[in-house]
Amino acid sequence: MKKFFKILGILLIVVIVLAGAGFTYLMVAFPKVSAAPEIKIDPTPERIERGKFLANSFAFCIDCHSDRDLNKFSMPVVPGTEGKGGMDYGEGAGFVPASNITPDKETGIGNWTDGEIFRAITSGVRPDGSFLAPMMPYPMFAKMDKEDLYSIIAYIKTLPAINNKVPEKKLKFPLSVIFRTIPSDVKEFGKRPDPSDKVKLGEYYGAACKFCHSPTDKGDFIPGKEFSGGVEFPMPDGTIIRSSNITPDKETGIGTMSKEIFLAKFRSCADVNNLDPKSRGFNTPMAWNFIAETASDDDLSAIYDYIMRQPAVSNKVEKLTLQGMK
Repeated sequence: MKKFFKILGILLIVVIVLAGAGFTYLMVAFPKVSAAPEIKIDPTPERIERGKFLANSFAFCIDCHSDRDLNKFSMPVVPGTEGKGGMDYGEGAGFVPASNITPDKETGIGNWTDGEIFRAITSGVRPDGSFLAPMMPYPMFAKMDKEDLYSIIAYIKTLPAINNKVPEKKLKFPLSVIFRTIPSDVKEFGKRPDPSDKVKLGEYYGAACKFCHSPTDKGDFIPGKEFSGGVEFPMPDGTIIRSSNITPDKETGIGTMSKEIFLAKFRSCADVNNLDPKSRGFNTPMAWNFIAETASDDDLSAIYDYIMRQPAVSNKVEKLTLQGMK
């Protein structure tokens, strides 16, 4: 019996040593990403204008990295806070504040090279080698056209510098380790579709729709559940709101919604002064106003055409959980 416990003790020590070695390896070896590329982006008027459109619409840079008015429906961006960061997007993973992406040299990205900014938004790694949590959708940006990425960088460098020191993120275990392993080099960037190909254009612009309306497991979309909704977003008032099923399912999705109604839902939120959440019964992080202010009917129509070609998934989503009711 003593011999048995001795062997058991040795095995336990071996397991602990191996686990410790594995943990140390993960902490030292990851994120495993190449050095930032040496690029210098020419801030042409065309690039800045294109970047302004993307950053203020389907790339959601300004929407996520600014203060949002919690007292208005869809929580529109507070003017004068564009890019300052600080809002928490950690949800159940911990505290994950959006970074300050203004050109401020003390608290923002004013000292970052173009290559360092490019690597951060496509591979998820800061200049100091630390990783970004995937709430910053760098895998989505990695599928964009490289020229569009250059345009976004050219634009955000024109934002007014705002001195706002954002606290460091605090992730829960084991996500603090798992998220460290997600950043990677981009193997192949996407291509901006021909504007005449409406479905492909809708897929390109609708990447953020997929990001928010598709359940995930450890950062990866669950196969067969894309666009089916149910992703939880805790609200400041303690309620939990879930993204809708936007597949063409006629019972639980938007299969019976016409394109005209789809466009009208966005256009009804275009006036920021007419966004009272009390009249709607709830608030939402869905950026209805943000998109409505920037995207054209043609852009939104393309997204509609793309979504309606996705497989219908039956998934009835409980839209809202009231405070104290879980």
